[in-house]
Amino acid sequence: MAQTIGILTAGGDSPGLNAAIRAVGKAAERTYGMHVIGFRDGFRGLMHDRSVRLDSETLSGILTTGGTILGTSRDKVHKMHVGNGKRMDMRPLMKQVVESHDLTALVCLGGGGTMKNALRLAEVGIPVIALPKTIDNDVWGTDATFGFDTALTIATEAIDRLHSTAHSHHRIVVVELMGHNTGWLALGAGLAGGADVILIPEIPYDVEVVAESILQRKAAGSAFSIVAVSEGALSAADRERHDRLAELATNPDDGIREQAKRDLAEFHAVQKRHTETLAADLEERTGLESRVTILGHVQRGGTPSAVDRVLATRLGTACVDYIVEGLRGVMVAARGEGTEPVDLKEVAGKRKAVPVDHPWVVSARRLGICLGD
Repeated sequence: MAQTIGILTAGGDSPGLNAAIRAVGKAAERTYGMHVIGFRDGFRGLMHDRSVRLDSETLSGILTTGGTILGTSRDKVHKMHVGNGKRMDMRPLMKQVVESHDLTALVCLGGGGTMKNALRLAEVGIPVIALPKTIDNDVWGTDATFGFDTALTIATEAIDRLHSTAHSHHRIVVVELMGHNTGWLALGAGLAGGADVILIPEIPYDVEVVAESILQRKAAGSAFSIVAVSEGALSAADRERHDRLAELATNPDDGIREQAKRDLAEFHAVQKRHTETLAADLEERTGLESRVTILGHVQRGGTPSAVDRVLATRLGTACVDYIVEGLRGVMVAARGEGTEPVDLKEVAGKRKAVPVDHPWVVSARRLGICLGD
């Protein structure tokens, strides 16, 4: 009897997901004679056993399609919403579903949150293996995640297009890119798009330093500036306040802890308007008109790039090989032109941040790009 593999996509959508689904499905069927089923809408679909057979006909033509044909959702498998404000550990039910289909392995495609969920499933005996996707490129333990290259290309093209209007109107154009916790996207797009200022979460900035760099450009004859900023970038003062509140939020004193959590929630609410506040501040300090462009979810959409299609295909086919070898509880990581299985215990809960001495950072400094510090 042919073995069966299950597959699901979780977390935010990302270019290349369908390419990875296709790679797993076709490699499993054509190379090893396996059957493949997909669960709709992530871990919630697994819980409800909303499955579909992924045969050759279903997988045909999806390589170039953005998003995910299986749908996705954001859920914590050990604290899943079940109605009336209640959360329950649904892993036992998910294990029953996996056993009812007699799955050889369950393949989970996702980012950092999915890696933690995959580990939680492995802890209750579900034979899981994961593939790293995210436009943020922040999954620990892999050289790259599929979805990043496409998002980087979209962000770079947006910055390219903003140059002409910034130059024509002698403006500061502040471009907000995705990246709550890491700055790979803003840093890469800023470098590729010729931004004059790049602000990322890993390097707290001083707005006075940013304003001064723009004024220096103006004095040198450049009456416009492009500022590429991660949505999670913070000034040095805001970073200090955030870290102080985060520490207080773990205080053993109930009163102090709860107040800190409320203050932290308020801080994050204000932070959502951070880019507009930054643009207004720069306009006031420099005397140059400022405009804001927030790219938002457009960075996630559209046809995946060739790089992402190839990466997703490499990881997907390698995943099937690892399953046949008997590996479980691992993430399939990109290593150079090859792959490597990494224990989910090493991946879950970690984040690949931009090192402050990364070659991209060094290149930006040598080009005279202001990083705000």
